[in-house]
Amino acid sequence: MATYKKKYKAESKKQENVIDESEFETAGVLNTLDETASKSEQWIEKNSKPLFMALVTIVVLFLGYLGYTKYVVEPNEVEASNELAFPRKYFDEAATAGTGIDSLLNLGIEGADGKYGFLDIADNFSGTEAGNLANYYAGVSYLQLKNYEKAIEYLSKFDSDDEMLGPVALGAIGDAFADINQPEDALEYYEKAADKKVNNFTTPLFLFKAGQTAMELKNFSEAQKLFTKIKENYSKSDQGRDIEKYLAAAKYAAK
Repeated sequence: MATYKKKYKAESKKQENVIDESEFETAGVLNTLDETASKSEQWIEKNSKPLFMALVTIVVLFLGYLGYTKYVVEPNEVEASNELAFPRKYFDEAATAGTGIDSLLNLGIEGADGKYGFLDIADNFSGTEAGNLANYYAGVSYLQLKNYEKAIEYLSKFDSDDEMLGPVALGAIGDAFADINQPEDALEYYEKAADKKVNNFTTPLFLFKAGQTAMELKNFSEAQKLFTKIKENYSKSDQGRDIEKYLAAAKYAAK
């Protein structure tokens, strides 16, 4: 009689315990954070006084700045502006006077009757807007008095992003250099004036002056470039109306 072997299933091995290493990593991170926090607390505790003093210093500086602005800068600006009104009167009168122009300009520059002139205001209120403007008025006054070195000195101290005053001041320096026969410097400042603030008045005016100065220097290619800018961009300006003949002259001279 045939016999059959019984098939037995292999007895499964007992599942081994698996250790989750991530638990150790997390614990390590937490321990590290605790140690870091503890060290930070110790550092803050140790340096609490210097930190507090630094904070107080910042607050004091900020309050000092606000106080300086309110009680020093602003009143100084107001005082300087009030002082500027006196010499401005003589400057404005000189612009329309038929005679005695030099006397009026000098009164504006030097002051009178115990009042400040432009030079005093520029010196005593430097850093204020009125002090800055005083440099401009002094420079223009000296230019009209044909004291070109002084004109350049004071106009060079003036700084403005105003649409008109900024370019006009640079152009006036160019005029002063032109009048003392320094055309290279004049050309430089005319070009600076033309580029300072692009508009339909000062830009073509100083491009034209720069072009004429370039012609004087026999720099005909530069003159051609400057006159071409006027033709292409400012044809309706006073300088643009007759620019063709100046451009033609520059082209002819360049041959």
